[in-house]
Amino acid sequence: MDLKDKRVLVFGAGKSGISATRLLQKIGATVCLYDGKEDLDISTIENNFDIKPEIYAGVFPKDKLDQINLMILSPGIAIDHPFVKEIDEKNIPIWGEIELAYRYTKGRIIGITGTNGKTTTTSLVGEIMNAFYKHVYVVGNIGNPYTDIALETTEESITVIEISSFQLETIHEFCPDISAILNITPDHLNRHHKMENYINLKKSIAANQDKRNLCILNYEDRHTRKIGAEIDTRIMYFSSEHALEYGLYMDGDDILYKKDDVIETVCNVNELRVLGKHSYENIMVGVGIAIEMGVPMNVIHDVIISFNAVEHRIEYVDTIDGVSYYNDSKGTNPDASIKAVQAMKSPTILIGGGFNKGLAFDEWVASFNNKVKLLVLMGDTREMIAETARKQGFNNIIMVNDLKEAVRISTQKAKDGDAVLLSPACASWGMFENYEQRGRMFKEYVRELRG
Repeated sequence: MDLKDKRVLVFGAGKSGISATRLLQKIGATVCLYDGKEDLDISTIENNFDIKPEIYAGVFPKDKLDQINLMILSPGIAIDHPFVKEIDEKNIPIWGEIELAYRYTKGRIIGITGTNGKTTTTSLVGEIMNAFYKHVYVVGNIGNPYTDIALETTEESITVIEISSFQLETIHEFCPDISAILNITPDHLNRHHKMENYINLKKSIAANQDKRNLCILNYEDRHTRKIGAEIDTRIMYFSSEHALEYGLYMDGDDILYKKDDVIETVCNVNELRVLGKHSYENIMVGVGIAIEMGVPMNVIHDVIISFNAVEHRIEYVDTIDGVSYYNDSKGTNPDASIKAVQAMKSPTILIGGGFNKGLAFDEWVASFNNKVKLLVLMGDTREMIAETARKQGFNNIIMVNDLKEAVRISTQKAKDGDAVLLSPACASWGMFENYEQRGRMFKEYVRELRG
């Protein structure tokens, strides 16, 4: 669809919607920017544009709907939202920001999704690409809108995109040269309703790929292994448990790459700065993507051994009076938090709880395995988690009202040699704007311990 002179409705006036609006203006579309918040600060929103678009807040005017040729839906808005359904019933096409940007992107595209590890892996791939190529963009769910850079890309560009399930709801023609699905465990079921829906959304990142393209999948994840048998593209697996005929796998502490019966040692995990099996899996995905992109192994090796964990993902904060503090605020679901707990090498006081996304916490509690000595709970889910823990015989639980109290209590209970880990297994909504704010506040409260 040529969008020049078309009338496009952008639904959602956050970062994604504002960026999409700017792109649409540059290509000559007439844009209406709409947000359902009645108290939207329109004057502040207008400051983001050289040419002010039409902006509507609260209720979109009914008489304007028949003029709309396309709607761009922000990822924070579900596809079953009543207004989105109304648009769909009028047979108006609905794209997301990913689809819009893709239509105007040149060069090679790498798309990365999965329940956990997306941001870390996307950051790592970006660093490897930047070490070998000149024109690299790292965008998407990582915090940089894809539409901000789409028109800057050239045939020499490489665009690395972190893609969430929310963003995958509204793709149509999007087709990365390389895709990766890191893992699939229950998450966002309050929005996607069924696990089957969530799995199919993750799978859709490869829906338009063919044998010219590559999809990298987790051999140890039953969902991604099943996807590998269903999609029509080349497959590379990675594994933390099994030797593979083709792909990346671990042999003891070594990460190996095998192709055509030739085995190459990538690195020893003791060379890496990241902790835990899940981190080694992320490294393997990054290496697989880099190999497919033609990056020499010596360049790959130099980048991965200097790569640090991203902020808020098992991030070391400080050691005070012999107690080490780790910020894993990005552990917004039980599976992510399980990986953080497993990475701890000391007796651990675990701070958890937050917004309820409709997930169960049984496996999370089971992963404590005598490593977690105290569970400090906050937020809407604290009673639910406590009940789950007690059913499994874990009774050393303290309830708190907020994060500051959680840090104070954890510090009081910790002994020399212990670790205090913020890994909530829940979303931050209701107590914080996002997991980043939660993580920053945790670090601030820890630093205050030094006076």
